[in-house]
Amino acid sequence: MQEHASVHESFMRLAIEQARCGMANGEGGPFGAVVVKDGQVIAVGNNRVTSTNDPTAHAEIVAIREACRRLGSFQLEGCVLYTSCEPCPMCLGAIYWARPARVFFGCTRHDAAAIDFDDAFIYQEMAAPLQERRIEMTPLLREEALAVFALWREKADKVRY
Repeated sequence: MQEHASVHESFMRLAIEQARCGMANGEGGPFGAVVVKDGQVIAVGNNRVTSTNDPTAHAEIVAIREACRRLGSFQLEGCVLYTSCEPCPMCLGAIYWARPARVFFGCTRHDAAAIDFDDAFIYQEMAAPLQERRIEMTPLLREEALAVFALWREKADKVRY
């Protein structure tokens, strides 16, 4: 059992090193991630938000995109994700869509908040009614948009995900 734990610790150390290297290279914040399948590293990622001007370039997203590309799949079945910090709401959503078998994380969201990466307001916004959100959210052309959903529902060759 101890050997099994040391394997997980090894991959977590790699995620932590990705965080350290990305930060040292000026690529973004102190976050790293690793995707592993069958004991092999499939992809690594570090935060690249500021270096790419991409607010979605969190370490987990970068690693998930690369792993999916390498595996030729939009899902990470049988994979394990190691991330240096508890995933934010965006990354958590991506993780659930990618469907890895398991996630290990280092720091907690509270640790991240202590260094000014506080995503508590996003959790609050998600729970708030539309009219109470900080960014105005206005429904528009629902019927026209629903027509596309109807086409999807009837599409015989759709790939479910």
